[in-house]
Amino acid sequence: MTPPLAARRRPGSFPRLGRRRAALIARLSVFVLSVMMFSFTSLAHARQLAPGDEITSGSLLLRARDGATPSAVQLGTDMDVTVTGLIARVKVVQAFRNTSRDWVEATYLYPLPEDGAVDSLKMVVGQRVIIGEINRRAAAREIYEQAKAEGRAAGLVEQQRPNMFTNRVANIGPGETVLIEIEYQAPVRRISGEYGFRLPLVVGPRYAPSDTSAADVAATRAPVLNPRRHADINPVSITVRLNPGFAPTGITSPYHAIQIVEGAGSTRTITLKDGSTPSNRDFELRWRSAETAPGVELFRERVRADDYLMALISPPESNRRRSPPVRELVFVIDNSGSMSGDSMRQAKESLKLALRSLSPTDRFNVIRFDDTMTELFDKPVLATREQIALALRYADQLEASGGTEMLPALRAALVDDTPEDAGRVRQVIFLTDGSISNEDQMLAALGSNRGRSRVFMVGIGSAPNSFLMNRMAEVGRGTYTHIGDTREVITRMSALLDRLTRPVLTDLRVVTQGGDAEFAPADLPDLYEGEPLILLARASNPRGSITVSGMLDGRPWSRRINLNQAVEGVGVAKLWARRRITDAEVGHRLDQISAEEAAQTIAQLGLDFSIVTRETSLVAVDRTPSRPQGARLTEEELPLNLPAGWDFDRIFGAPAPDSARSTEAATDDPSIPFDLPQTATAWALSVWAGLGLALIGGLGLMVMRRRRARS
Repeated sequence: MTPPLAARRRPGSFPRLGRRRAALIARLSVFVLSVMMFSFTSLAHARQLAPGDEITSGSLLLRARDGATPSAVQLGTDMDVTVTGLIARVKVVQAFRNTSRDWVEATYLYPLPEDGAVDSLKMVVGQRVIIGEINRRAAAREIYEQAKAEGRAAGLVEQQRPNMFTNRVANIGPGETVLIEIEYQAPVRRISGEYGFRLPLVVGPRYAPSDTSAADVAATRAPVLNPRRHADINPVSITVRLNPGFAPTGITSPYHAIQIVEGAGSTRTITLKDGSTPSNRDFELRWRSAETAPGVELFRERVRADDYLMALISPPESNRRRSPPVRELVFVIDNSGSMSGDSMRQAKESLKLALRSLSPTDRFNVIRFDDTMTELFDKPVLATREQIALALRYADQLEASGGTEMLPALRAALVDDTPEDAGRVRQVIFLTDGSISNEDQMLAALGSNRGRSRVFMVGIGSAPNSFLMNRMAEVGRGTYTHIGDTREVITRMSALLDRLTRPVLTDLRVVTQGGDAEFAPADLPDLYEGEPLILLARASNPRGSITVSGMLDGRPWSRRINLNQAVEGVGVAKLWARRRITDAEVGHRLDQISAEEAAQTIAQLGLDFSIVTRETSLVAVDRTPSRPQGARLTEEELPLNLPAGWDFDRIFGAPAPDSARSTEAATDDPSIPFDLPQTATAWALSVWAGLGLALIGGLGLMVMRRRRARS
């Protein structure tokens, strides 16, 4: 900060004043500056967002931690995954160890697959095992808070987003370790003959646009570890027991080193080569079948009086040679601060590959956004050599910085100047990590303004917001592609660009023979080459078959599925319920049902199937109080790692000067507090600087007047 006028003058340069008086004014100036800086720092760190507050400018959401001591609670995680057919059952054990002398409540924000169904909570305190129960969200919170106040050990699992949950554990005694075990299941995906699943391991910092209410974003904030000063924390070990029902081949994990042990038959056991890994990037496992994948895979589970079905249906590859469609493509690239480092390189290479693939008949535009937005052209232009060369130079010059104001870019991309042009397919390709907190605004805007556009999401980086990506792709009638490493750009973008030229199966419908059924998803998507349909159904005593029909390359196509061929599949019922919950959320975004109807449907499904949703939570409470009366309970929010490949300085600002950095290091606080919009602090500093300079001027004027009076 530039020093005030009095601090910049030489000691003997005060006109008509003695050296002692000049020194006095200088000391007063230093005092005023100290007050200014203290007040500025207090303003930046003391104010807390209250429910109902609105963030007045865009900000990165990280929750501040009071105090200057390291976290009193240490976390270790063990994940045990069992893959049977097309269903992955995951057991997550989190060990919360209290290393302090205080009684502690720990809060940890962690990710899960957005299509996963969390249905089990166990808490182990000493030799006691407490089983969690599902309740409506408000009731579960009340049960937890009462147990916390009474000194009883308690655990609470709440959904903040479909892919973001919090664990709260109350009354962890000094030196005590409490185990929290949650279980969930998720479907295995298959694309272009390759099977796989992803385990999210870290939540990246989320950006909040200016009109976001604090109540909506408070639950997504958490302290983030400063990797310049501390090693990664929150280690996780992973064991996968793979039994796909066929002999798997080509088992790989693209981002982690693994060991593979063959078991009986087609079973394989996969572990991390190093035993554990920091939770700073998502884990992914992929495999293929040694034989040709079947066109239909069918699983069945009976729960009470109902049968639940899960079918994976792969459309046949198109053999027809047809001209690629005439297209209008809008590429939207995120160059905000969270994209710095590896992510920006991946996004730029992906964009350039897509630009080079354009046909001369295509029209295109490029939109880049951070906390501002720029369109390369006023409107889409023909993909001539000159225009493509200009766009390539534009992409090369992009640098990551600033906030993530994604909504204006989406609205601009959906503007269609020629909606009557039925002969030209309109496609929007988004390249982003999706690190925002206003997902609802994005989905509402897309649902209202999509028109004839189809939206294809490309998730960039080590820990993208997969909930936003998948949901936008679904509402936008497109697909989602994840690129987690620069080495994947060519293969994954080429596959996406190939799919964009030929949607294979359209106008899908499903009918039953021999009984009624409730299907999910409610609205069947168009399928692109290599992408199967996952169809879930609930039926009472289903008999006969199901027929799926549609248009394949403009010709009628159908496939009959014999229900007698279904094999046993544990967990199908919960996956059906999870998908129906998604249907309710999507239906609300498309104005098909009201917010009240969606909330009621979600709550009832959560209660009926014991699934954690935005309306229901799991809570576990010990019967016996453990914290002595009068003993203080300290709240601890466990810090998170920064996702791998992110540039800390681009997100949180450049490193402090050496003097400031040494002071910072002395605090030994591993997290960086970001509570307020940073533009607000600049406003506060200006106010305090003005007051300080006014006070200095007043003191100088007072001394000069006294001098004149004496003379």
